[in-house]
Amino acid sequence: MHEVVVGTGALTPAEVVAVARYGARVRIDDGALEEIAKSRAAIEALAHADTPHYGVSTGFGALATRHIAPELRAQLQRSLVRSHAAGSGPEVETEVVRALALLRLSTLATGRTGVKVETAQAYADLLNAGITPVVHEYGSLGCSGDLAPLSHVALALMGEGPVRNSAGDLVPAAEALAAADLKPIVLAEKEGLALINGTDGMLGMLVLALADLERLLKTADLAAAMSVEGQLGTDRVFAADLQALRPHPGQAASAANLRAVLADSGIVASHRGPDCNRVQDAYSLRCSPQVHGAARDTYTHAAVVAGRELAAAIDNPVVLPDGRVESNGNFHGAPVGYVLDFLAIVAADLAGISERRTDRFLDVARNHGLNAFLADDPGVDSGHMIAQYTQAAVVSELKRLANPASVDSIPSSAMQEDHVSMGWSAARKLRRSVDGLQRVIAIEILTAARALDLRGPLQPSPATDAVRRALRVHVEGPGTDRHLAPEIEYAVQLVADGTILAAAESVTGPLQ
Repeated sequence: MHEVVVGTGALTPAEVVAVARYGARVRIDDGALEEIAKSRAAIEALAHADTPHYGVSTGFGALATRHIAPELRAQLQRSLVRSHAAGSGPEVETEVVRALALLRLSTLATGRTGVKVETAQAYADLLNAGITPVVHEYGSLGCSGDLAPLSHVALALMGEGPVRNSAGDLVPAAEALAAADLKPIVLAEKEGLALINGTDGMLGMLVLALADLERLLKTADLAAAMSVEGQLGTDRVFAADLQALRPHPGQAASAANLRAVLADSGIVASHRGPDCNRVQDAYSLRCSPQVHGAARDTYTHAAVVAGRELAAAIDNPVVLPDGRVESNGNFHGAPVGYVLDFLAIVAADLAGISERRTDRFLDVARNHGLNAFLADDPGVDSGHMIAQYTQAAVVSELKRLANPASVDSIPSSAMQEDHVSMGWSAARKLRRSVDGLQRVIAIEILTAARALDLRGPLQPSPATDAVRRALRVHVEGPGTDRHLAPEIEYAVQLVADGTILAAAESVTGPLQ
């Protein structure tokens, strides 16, 4: 996707990811430019009215009772951005800042905010120039939206504060803008408020997390199938008619993936028959579709919320189509914060069941004939013993990260903003959760592939064999102990870039 057109309608998640993660260019369509101009005319009419209007001729938040004289209003907007650009801590990732800027532009393009056309265009120009304002880890309470993070972006557009240029170098904003032949914006009435009052940061991180989880949910099914196969489990429990007795759509999809991946497995066939007593596998194997399915259904709910939020025009006050300018509470991040927390629970539980499946490979009392810890010479070699420790450490961290942020409101702004969403915090911890889940699944696949090798001469399914062969391009098969950390990182990268999933799908076709 080489260009994303921002109009009065909603951006798609794929468009957000294309700009944020892959650097697609941005263009504002003509219809959006017309709507922006109309709402700006409404704001300019109010700026000359005798009646005070919030954000146009008054102060902000708890200072909203102060009437601002016309000659001070430009200073009011500059002061708002400067004072609210109060973040602290490490820089957040480039893709997050780009998503945040794009989504603010998307709201500006609805024509409901009252900014000048030039101001909206400045966001597109910033993104296209590859300039990334420095935004910090701490500063947002998720209400009124992501104030501090958005303020750091607006500050850069004013030619102030630090940014990363297209080469990734840390430079002053004025220098980066000049190098890209861009001019700093000069804010007029209402504009400062319009640039900082939205859920764009938490929403951007939600959309990015959903993109990663879409891949990881399928990869988790693949890992589970490899574990069932490598541990001589039964595939009978994944039959469609059994799954249909509990009609959750995510469960059905997960079970279908397990059946597809395990199809034509010589290992599974070797112990399938009337005398097979493997009908009650451990829960971590047998209940994989139920757990993965619940995760999928939660994902679907989060995606619905993200879609609604992408269609929203979040600002306060807003310019309505009939020209009225009204205050509202749409900036509150609760809808987004809740699903961000839900997904952190999903990540923790998916990682937890993956770690339990992995652990079963390593215990001679439960791994059905494999060496202890899959070691070449147990006692001399430790095999994958400590890989499971790494999984356990990550899973423990994910359990802590599953504690919800959205229930932890702290009043601010002299009790004017007395209930906040903490959605930004929920989003930040979800990013860490998704990364951890990816690592845990990768270790399960690494361990399961080693077990499949050790099951020879029995042959795995064509799909799991394709995964094993993709892994073996980078990681040797069973043998004496080697430096394990690089092998784990190879596996993580192959999960992250989709190589592992693509290998399985080259046999099964697209998984659900």
